[in-house]
Amino acid sequence: MKRRTPPDRLAEPGAADTPPPRRHTLFWRMFANYFLLILIPVIVASVLAQVLVVRIIEKDAERFNQVVMNRFSEQTDAELQSLKTSMINILSTSRLRSVLLAPMSSSPESQLLPELLHSLREQLQQLESDELVEKAYYYFVHQDLMIDAETYTNKAYYFRSRYPLDLNRRHQLEAELSGKKMMDFMDSPASVTASMSYPFNTAAPEVYLLVEVKRDKLEERIHIPESWVTGTAIVDDTAQVIAMTGLTEQDRLALQQRIRTDGFASQFTISDKMGLSFMASGFNESWHYISMVDLGTLMKPVHITRLICWLFLLFFLVVGALASYYLSRRLYRPIREIKDGLKLHHAPNEEGRYEGNEFDVIKRYSQFIMTENKELYQMVNGMLPIVQEQFFTKILLGQYRDALSIEYYAKEIEFAYSHKAARTVLCISFHYDRSFYDSTSESAKIFLLTELKDKIHRLAPGMVWICQTRPDLMACVIQHDHITEGYPERTAEQIRHVFLEYGVYYKATIGIGRTVHAIEELHQSYEHALAMLNYRGLHSTVEICGSPPSRELQQWDSFLSVQEVQRIHNQCKTREYDKLLHSVLDLLEEGKRKDAAAVQMKYLLADVLNTWIRAVESERNELNVPYYSGLFERMNRCMTWDELTQCFQDIHGFLFRKPASSSRSQQFMEILEYIHEHYDQELSIEHFAGMMNMSIGHFSRTFKEEVGEKYVEYIAKYRLMKAKQFLLETDLKIDEIAEKVGYWGRNSLIRAFRRYEGITPAKYRSSHQ
Repeated sequence: MKRRTPPDRLAEPGAADTPPPRRHTLFWRMFANYFLLILIPVIVASVLAQVLVVRIIEKDAERFNQVVMNRFSEQTDAELQSLKTSMINILSTSRLRSVLLAPMSSSPESQLLPELLHSLREQLQQLESDELVEKAYYYFVHQDLMIDAETYTNKAYYFRSRYPLDLNRRHQLEAELSGKKMMDFMDSPASVTASMSYPFNTAAPEVYLLVEVKRDKLEERIHIPESWVTGTAIVDDTAQVIAMTGLTEQDRLALQQRIRTDGFASQFTISDKMGLSFMASGFNESWHYISMVDLGTLMKPVHITRLICWLFLLFFLVVGALASYYLSRRLYRPIREIKDGLKLHHAPNEEGRYEGNEFDVIKRYSQFIMTENKELYQMVNGMLPIVQEQFFTKILLGQYRDALSIEYYAKEIEFAYSHKAARTVLCISFHYDRSFYDSTSESAKIFLLTELKDKIHRLAPGMVWICQTRPDLMACVIQHDHITEGYPERTAEQIRHVFLEYGVYYKATIGIGRTVHAIEELHQSYEHALAMLNYRGLHSTVEICGSPPSRELQQWDSFLSVQEVQRIHNQCKTREYDKLLHSVLDLLEEGKRKDAAAVQMKYLLADVLNTWIRAVESERNELNVPYYSGLFERMNRCMTWDELTQCFQDIHGFLFRKPASSSRSQQFMEILEYIHEHYDQELSIEHFAGMMNMSIGHFSRTFKEEVGEKYVEYIAKYRLMKAKQFLLETDLKIDEIAEKVGYWGRNSLIRAFRRYEGITPAKYRSSHQ
């Protein structure tokens, strides 16, 4: 075929004067693209890292600080709340009311007063056992009485000796002890004192319970062990520091100034070199927990991150340049090779013409090659019928029963059909002739079957669809008019004549299904055609089974009676084997005379074969399931009366043969000779047991009786004997010796040596040389 010249390669005016482009322009364009593709994300990542890292660290610090402050604030609030609950319980359960009502004079009723005061002291002792409590005492407003855990006395003595206070501090204390108190903390530079009044719900209480909280314990509760937290504190609304830890006096003054100026912020704030976090106390609304953060320690990762970003950018500048050069070179090389290869398809007179860049050349010559080689497209398009056949097979098998789904998938694979048309399925059950099947290659079988399908297609072009639902079953769908009667039968007759031409290779039966009028109902016609195949006979010609069937199923039992089974067993016991064969041949003659259906006849013959096998098993006490299963498969493959007759003659001759008395010893001698000659090959016990028509267990027992050793041990010892000869007489490696004596590898040989010799092959070779 003369090669055509691409239309875009025709000479243009002034083309010869156009200078050629600079070489490798495409390569450097790829290099720049790759380099920018690598470098731009790196630069963006570095900038974002430097810009956002400070904010990210602040957010992480705020979040982590919030978690830490939540933890210690909840813990502190819980302990203070527990202390409050204890104070309420003491006031609720104490005998203060009795003390208030008891007279202080020496009357008979006042004799109970010491006992009441003692009980109050015990309750105070119990309260002081709390870790947070340093001291607890009662203050009586209208009585000159003070009670603590150790004693009770008047106020003057108590504040002079027991709890020394100067006059101003005492007046300040007495001034603060007025009105209702419910775990209120009093302003005291020396200590943190909580007060609670009794009775609870009165504006003029008679007694106050005062509890001094241990400042050091409170500071332990609010301490945060993180390195970047310099200190923590509890501050009230007036900027008064109730407790603090880790803060110097200068830090405390700066903190108070910050609070008085800006108040309490609800979030993490940064001022100068100090970060502050405020959290309201859940125990006291006027309290706030504050943590101070050292920004120098906090921002240290920022500087490290910036340095890493610059190093990261520099690294990727170098690596990006190398990677871009490598990728561009690797991508450009096949493009150049493709271009050079496609140049073989251009016209000789276009040798020195300007071609543009590589992509233009590839595009131009690819279009030229696609136009010149349309056969490639036709070959690919030829696979479409195979896909359509698979789709049609699924419709027949009932996998697609919805008209909408069938229509959708049919459009996908360009399968054209009429939605409403009369269609009939013909099921063709075919079997290869055994002599042809054994001597013919798979390729020849495929070509023969393809030729057969092609001839069936020619019977009615466009009106016949063919698919293969099983290896031995072909479905042929014919489409015809609603008013046409007898068309499926005429088509089946034509197909029968086609198969008669191939009678040397095939034996076939054609089952005619009922006519359906929608494609989604084809599976019903297919199932009906399969049912019609059950009416086929055992004649050698190609048979058509339609509806109504031309052959009625015989009214006889498909199984042997008890008397017949007993008769077969008795004939086996008396060694009347010929009668067994004659009875089966008579049964076949009777079925042939009555023109029995193949299915019905094979059911009966399968029962006969089963009875034979059971009789042989009861006599020989052995079971060879794979072999007996093969007998049933061979019988089911028979398609004619002659094949069934020959099949049972062969089975009878094998099951009921009479071996000579000395034949068993001779057979085992032949087996031993075979082992001695083929010890380097796989010697399966199943192979020899099948040769002698024995089960594996029976063969193993008989082998030991005849030879004197178990089959497996005999093989192993003989192989070891040969291995010893190779070890002593040759320089072969262990792996090579193992392969020569029939082992899979050196490990198998070593295990066998250790089991029977007690040493490894290497030690055996060294000890005998």
